[in-house]
Formats: sequence, structure tokens, C-alpha cells
Amino acid sequence: FPSGATLDRVAPDHPVALVRIDGHATWANSAALHAAGIERATRDPDGGLIARDARGDPTGLLVDTAQRLLHAVEPRPTDAQFDRAVRECLADCLAGGLTGIHEMGAELYALASYRRLLERGEFPFRNYVAVAARSKSTWEHYRERGPERLADGRLAIGALKLMADGALGSRGAALHEPYCDDPGNTGLVLMDGPEVERLTLDALGRGFQVCVHAIGDRANTLVLDAFERALARAPRPDHRLRIEHAQILTERDVPRFRHLGVLPSMQATHCTSDMAWAAERLGPERLRGAYAWRSLLATGVVIAGGSDFPVESPNPFHGIHAAVTRRPRTNDDHGWQPEQRMTREEAVRSFTTWNAFASRRERDLGSLEVGKQADVVVLSDDVFTCDEALIPEIRPVLTLVGGEIVYRASRIQADVYTTQP
Repeated sequence: FPSGATLDRVAPDHPVALVRIDGHATWANSAALHAAGIERATRDPDGGLIARDARGDPTGLLVDTAQRLLHAVEPRPTDAQFDRAVRECLADCLAGGLTGIHEMGAELYALASYRRLLERGEFPFRNYVAVAARSKSTWEHYRERGPERLADGRLAIGALKLMADGALGSRGAALHEPYCDDPGNTGLVLMDGPEVERLTLDALGRGFQVCVHAIGDRANTLVLDAFERALARAPRPDHRLRIEHAQILTERDVPRFRHLGVLPSMQATHCTSDMAWAAERLGPERLRGAYAWRSLLATGVVIAGGSDFPVESPNPFHGIHAAVTRRPRTNDDHGWQPEQRMTREEAVRSFTTWNAFASRRERDLGSLEVGKQADVVVLSDDVFTCDEALIPEIRPVLTLVGGEIVYRASRIQADVYTTQP
């Protein structure tokens, strides 16, 4: 990993902090460490790591919860700046063919922005929100308030997001056995099993769904165990508990999703982004349970599909292509661990009907049926019949949310509207 000394050479006085693409590690210079009060005597927080040199001095690399030490001194955007960023993000999503998202880990300042935009008629989108448990003020607010659904479901606050471990790229994903390329390191547990169980019971009792980030096999076991204990104490037939990522699983844990009624929420492009180095981290034994879509589907569960953006592109056709081929968009080989691929129908369902089910919206979203919301994308090609290599090239021609046109391509091909006899 890089050190802060490299940043010091180009920014000796101005605090600089660069966040890894997955949000699980930050590279900071000496000025940023000083501003945050991070020094040799600073202890690693629970669930976090301050990387240190041979003398014990921080190198500038902060992993998982250690990043919060920097967050406390980072400048915050103004309301106007944040609102503008949200509008730009929504425009990108609509242009990419999304009519809505599931947002994991929103805090009060973001939700305030969404409300402002809704009031101004500038939120032409659907957002199913899981509020962040890491923000005590956010969870305390909604814990007392309960779930909310605003503007005909454009903004629905219905879940609690927990974090069980870190990420594979920064070696923070919690594993049962050490990393193959970092002996002695088994990753980071950000929330222990009893706390996951406690918050799960609390949230379910107040009408919220629970979504827990778990990437490593140890984290997934921890969360499944916590869910099992919670459901034994307070059985609920339709809880729809979710594990976000479910990225590396032991053979024993795969059928437990179905047995417990837990929904795996997975991101196919993580597989194609990680495949170049995942074997170095995990070794051949653990790879058999990595990104194991077919193994999970074979048990009878459904998989909620997504992108985890901004970690990956929000383009759903990139995700569908990755699910169907298990290869990068620039490659035409047979795919990585091709036995775990989804069919095209399964991949599309993971972004439509199965996602609607995963957010308790299957009665009004996810498919084109009488009585459901007219959330529609008109596409430049048929995702079911086009050459699979061309799936990532599919573009929306029109995007409608609630029957309203919210995106129109600047150049619409006439043949898109041609009705064949």
C-alpha cells in the first residue's frame, strides 16, 4: 500500500485524503493526519486499522473505522453543493436506465437533501433507503419515527444498514482463515454477532428491514448466526433480512440463506473487477464459494442485483453482462468460474422483480403489469436476444418514472419505434 510520504512531496502543507474506490480505506498525507490528531500514540479503533511503519508511526493508510478519525475534521459541503451533486447523480442514473435504487447507509444530511429536492419537484426517481446504523443520530431519529414513504414512494425509508466487516481489496473482509497474501491477517470485524442480533431485533420490532454488509466468509457466518438467533427469539415469517454482498461463503453457509429466508444482495461487477487478484487473496479452496450466484440460486433463493456504486458503475447493463458472462467487458473468453453464471432471465430479474421483492415493493414495482407503477425504460436493443458481448452497449432511449418521461436520448433511432408486422 502507498504511504503518506508520497502525498507529502506534492502537498506538504495542505491536508489531502484520497479514499479507495470501495470506501474502505483512505490514503492521507501528514497534514491530514495532524489535523485529525492521528499520531504514534493513537490506538486502532475497534473494527479499524492505522497502518504503521517499523517505528510505530502512522504511514497514512487508514482502514475501515479508522477513517472516521479523519471524517471528524473533513469540511462538509453546503446544502446547495450537496443538492447539486444529488441532481447530477440522479441524471446519470436516469440516463443509464435506472428508475430507482436501494441506497445503503444514508444519514440525516442526505435525507434532508432528498426532501428539499422532492419539495422542489427535482427528484424524478425512486430511492429505497436503509439508514446508517453507524450514525447514531440517524438511527435514533428513525427508530422513534418509524418507516416512511413519501411522494408516492419516490422516497421510502424502510431499512437499517449494518456493517459486519471491511472489503476484500483492502484486506478488511473478515475471513475464517488468514489471507493467502497476508498471513496472520484475517480481516476486520466491524460489528460483533451479539450487536448484529440486538440491532436486528430492535429494527424488526419497529417495522424496519435489516441489511448487513458482509463480504468475508467469517462475516457472513457471523451475520447468519446472528439472524438465526434473532429469529429464534422473535420469529417473523416474512422478515426479508438481507446480506449485502454475500461475496465469500463457506459451503455450509450457502443453504442457510434459503433455510433462514435471508436474501443475498449481490453485485455482479464485483466479480469481474476482483477476478484478476481474488485468487491471490483467497486461494483455490475459498474461491469455490466466492461470487457463488448459481450455488445460491440452486437452493431456491432470489438474488437482489446491484452495482454498489460509486464502487462500480451504476449502469445496470454492465451488471447484467457480468452476471451472464463472468468476464470483463473487454474480454471474450469463456468467463471466470463459468459454472456460477446466471441466465439472462435471472440476471434481468435480479435488477427488476427480485429487487422489488427485496424492498417489499413487488406489488407495485419490478414488472410491467396492470395496477403497478409505470416505471419503464425503452432500450436500444433487446437484452434477451442481442449478442451477449453487446449487452453493455445497450442504452435507454426513454426512461419513465410513474408514467412521466424523465429522460429522453438526444438522438432517438427511428427503428426503435417501428412496429414489425
